[in-house]
This record gives sequence, C-alpha cells and structure tokens, in this order.
Amino acid sequence: MSTTDSDTLPEVSDTPPVARPKAGAALRRNFSDTVLSSLATLGRALRMGVDAVRIGATDALRMRFQTHETLTQAWFLIKVTAIPSILMAIPFGVIVSTQVGNIVSQLGADSMIGAAGGLGVIKQGAPMAAAIMLGGAGSAAIASDLGARTVREEVDAMRVMGIDPVQRLVVPRMAAMMLVAPILNVLIIVVGIASGFAVAVTALGVTPGSYWESFGSFTAPVDIWVSLFKALIFGFLVVVIACQRGLEAKGGPRGVADGVNAAVVMSIAAVTVLNTAVTQVVTMFFPVRMA
Repeated sequence: MSTTDSDTLPEVSDTPPVARPKAGAALRRNFSDTVLSSLATLGRALRMGVDAVRIGATDALRMRFQTHETLTQAWFLIKVTAIPSILMAIPFGVIVSTQVGNIVSQLGADSMIGAAGGLGVIKQGAPMAAAIMLGGAGSAAIASDLGARTVREEVDAMRVMGIDPVQRLVVPRMAAMMLVAPILNVLIIVVGIASGFAVAVTALGVTPGSYWESFGSFTAPVDIWVSLFKALIFGFLVVVIACQRGLEAKGGPRGVADGVNAAVVMSIAAVTVLNTAVTQVVTMFFPVRMA
C-alpha cells in the first residue's frame, strides 16, 4: 500500500509563532517598577512629614501640643538606642584612631592623630551612627507600633471619630525623634573621642597634651553644628519613613513584619544617600573646614 505526500509531510501551521518576552526586558521592567514604587513610597512619606510639621507648629502656637506623649516617646527611644549607641561608638572610635594613627605615624606626625580622629568622629561617624541606631531600633519600634494599630483598625476608628492620625500619632513621635537624635549624636561624639583618645595614648604612644592640642586647633564650632544638623535631618527622615510604613501596613501580622523590615531598610538607605548629598553641599560652603 502506497502512501501519499500528505501522509509523509508534516503539517505547516499558518498561525505565526507567539513571541516570548525576553528575560532582559522583564528584568528591566521589574527593576523600573521597584524603583518607581520606592520613589512613590518616599514621596508619600515626605508629604506626610510636611503635614506633620505644619500640624505640630499649629498645635504649638495654639498651646495644645502633646508634650506628655512626646516626652514618653522620647524616653522610649532613648531606652532602646542609648546603650547600643555607646557600644557602637566605642569600637568606632578605636578603629578610627587606630587606622588614622598608623597612617599618620608613617608620615611622622603623631601629634595630628587627635585632629584626624576627632574630626572623623564628629563630621561623619557620629551622625551616621546615630542615624543607623535610630533607623534600626527606633524605626522598627515606631513601625511595629503603628502597624499593629493599623491592622487592628484602630487608625480607621480614629478617622471615623474625626481624629487625625497624623496629629495624634505621627506628630509626637516626630518631635521625640527630633529631640533624641541630637542627644544620641552628642553621646556618640563624647564616647567615640574618649575611646580614640584612650587608644592613642595607651597603644600609639601619643601624649595627652598633643592629642587635645591638635584636636582643638583643627576643630571649629561649625563642625559641631554641621554634625547636629545632620542628626536632625536624619532623624526626621527616619521617623517619617517609619510612620508611613506603619500607617500603610495591611495583611495582618505578616504585613506588620513587612512594614517594619521596609522601614529599617529604606531608612538606612535614604540616610546614606542623604549624607553624601549633605556632605557635598557643606563642602561647597565650608571648603576649608571640610577639606
């Protein structure tokens, strides 16, 4: 029995093949969506921060600012961040003094260890360490508290009763963070410089007089003010991100945990980028002091 051509040749479909999306295009789309989502989240947080500043200023002028709640939140932040800040400042001061001391000793300028180590702690170390502490422990505590209130529908109940959650919950926490951030910054400066001094005197053979003389000769009040200003704006950025992630939590305990994780990661990442920008701006206005 013979076979025909139709039995031996494969059938050819007239339908064109479906184009599959390339992996590179999908990756770029996912990356762009992630970036846009992060920028949108940061924008909502900053808008809420501006509203909180406006409401807080209005309440202060009308003599109805929540002072007791602010002090309560400030004491809570101090309790969760003070000891870790000290523990971070000690090795930080030791590392800065040791590394700078080794380089300076090779140049034969041991008397400059105090200036180099002290300025490193004041200008960069203390503000960033305070921001990391507030972004880690502080923002986690705030985001978890507000997130739990949100998933329990307490925030919605406040809105139904005509109470603004930003005024009731965000403003006192923002004021507390702005109050605690400079305190932590000063604490880290004191502990970091003291630990660096101890290492320089005991391990590197620097005389106490030359250490403090070089530190006082190269350190100006503008360095302290810049450090405090950095701590203030870092604290503001950390608290608005934490409050925004807490108030937008949804999905039960899983959503609260995701909000806390996002608050910590976004806070530290935003503070790192902002520190670079602020340092460049300050360098333009104070080129000699920041050189």
